[in-house]
Amino acid sequence: MEKPIYIIGTGLSHNGSAVLLKDGHVCVAIEKERLSRIKHDGGNDTLAIQYCLDTEGIELSAVSLVVQSANFDIPNRNQFRGKRIFSESNSPKIITISHHLAHAYSAIGTSPFSECAIMVIDGCGSPLDQHLSLHPEGKANISSHFISENQMLCEKDSFYHFRENKLFPLFKDFSEMDGLKNSFLSMPTTKHSIGGFYAAVSKYVFGDTDDVGKLMGLAPFGKSNRFNFDAFEFVSECLYVKDNWKNNFTNPSKGYEYFTEHFSYYADVAKWAQEQVEKAVISCLNFRIKRFPHENLCYTGGVALNAVANAKLQDQLPANNIFFEPAAGDNGLALGCAFYGWINYLKKPKVAHNGNTCFGKQYCQQEIDVTVKNEINQNFNQKFFSNEEELIDYCAEKLNSGKTLAWFQSGSEFGPRSLGRRSILAHPGIQNMQNHINKNIKFREDFRPFAPAVLKDKVTEYFEVGRNSPYMILVDKTRPKYLKKLLNVTHCDGTARVQTVEEKWNPRFAKLIAQFQKHSGIAVLLNTSFNKKGMPIVETPLQAIQLFKETALDILVLENTVIEKQTNTFS
Repeated sequence: MEKPIYIIGTGLSHNGSAVLLKDGHVCVAIEKERLSRIKHDGGNDTLAIQYCLDTEGIELSAVSLVVQSANFDIPNRNQFRGKRIFSESNSPKIITISHHLAHAYSAIGTSPFSECAIMVIDGCGSPLDQHLSLHPEGKANISSHFISENQMLCEKDSFYHFRENKLFPLFKDFSEMDGLKNSFLSMPTTKHSIGGFYAAVSKYVFGDTDDVGKLMGLAPFGKSNRFNFDAFEFVSECLYVKDNWKNNFTNPSKGYEYFTEHFSYYADVAKWAQEQVEKAVISCLNFRIKRFPHENLCYTGGVALNAVANAKLQDQLPANNIFFEPAAGDNGLALGCAFYGWINYLKKPKVAHNGNTCFGKQYCQQEIDVTVKNEINQNFNQKFFSNEEELIDYCAEKLNSGKTLAWFQSGSEFGPRSLGRRSILAHPGIQNMQNHINKNIKFREDFRPFAPAVLKDKVTEYFEVGRNSPYMILVDKTRPKYLKKLLNVTHCDGTARVQTVEEKWNPRFAKLIAQFQKHSGIAVLLNTSFNKKGMPIVETPLQAIQLFKETALDILVLENTVIEKQTNTFS
């Protein structure tokens, strides 16, 4: 029997992560922040890699290859912001790839396509000089005017074709870094990137760039046509961010209280910025697809997490099939590194992926029992269910009665969305539930929406387009007749960031929604990530219990163990 081939992929930028590939399949993957408990943590990768090795039960010596990526560095095997796990051995071999190449391979490896186009759009990729030092063969696909520049340029969008198990770069656009001329509207990345623009506006509106996705949630509260100027222009199919738009914004947020006092103004700014991004993304992709047509498209990079723009892309692009990579941000770089090692470096055929994006460790009942014994006191009721049907029915009935439920099941999700493994769940139609969760459980802004998780075969009943959206990365419109029943998961403009739940890789969550339908008549649950503002999604049973105790959550379900507070926290 041949030994399995293990490959480690590691991303060392912000949102660091590690992936362990076994014979072309993802067997373990984790984002560093889930372990360190520092939001967007990156840099040294020892913690995340050790988690992967321990979960698989192997030593580093069993690994054949390591592929790494970091934005502005080629990390040393011994040290990178601390001692690395490879420092005491000359094996395995370590190779480095550029930022956008890692993004591209993350989509290739997880998509359903054997042949496709790939678009990468983000805030900032690798510097041009670094890219060419790593991939000198790519010089032929880069415009000569970029090559002749005497300042640092970085990747901002890249377009590729994947066919016959090979990736072909077709168009790469670069930009200089921003000169930081305006402290509150400076581009924190490249001067002419969509991601950098969105981050700059987010900082202007909220005072930080910790969660730029908030801008997408705020935008529906704003009015269109409040501002009649554009932020972007295209010259020879290359995108540029204009400078003059900044002159119109001179009132940056001075904190949350100031933001709420001027809510309508900032909502209008968010609306304008969101619409600008949508137009820019659609134009950029139309240019590339018109020039290099293909019926299958993969879309990745941080900008690909914008669910509103994604839905418009799906409606307007000529590509018939679009795969939106669920870990499209820098957390997905490690996936791309691992798949690059398998497909490109080892010349192995791409292995079909089943659509699952939950790659974390599954905690055994003994681990859960020990943690519960140490952490839970007489103020909580405990139940253990040996029968899954009884567990599912109990939880469904509690959700229907208005209880909030923290749902901890199997291996954690890889990527920014909780998809039914580390989720907070609630009734989608009980009055004031959304406000209660935002205020007393998530401790976040009250305008931020929640997602509906719906059975895949029921999506067209509740939502107008009926998009297949297993990764909560597309929006749809709630059908008018269900607006009241889905009030907690429908945004102020009637849209919803839908998750379609598939039983093949999310079986227990699908069963819970189906059972909830029997109690409530609705095949939809409110689903949000099992964390609070500023906190990474929980990874371990201990983290789950700690968060349960410090919030207004009613019930915690750890696999088959149910822990319940004796007092009702929502009325």
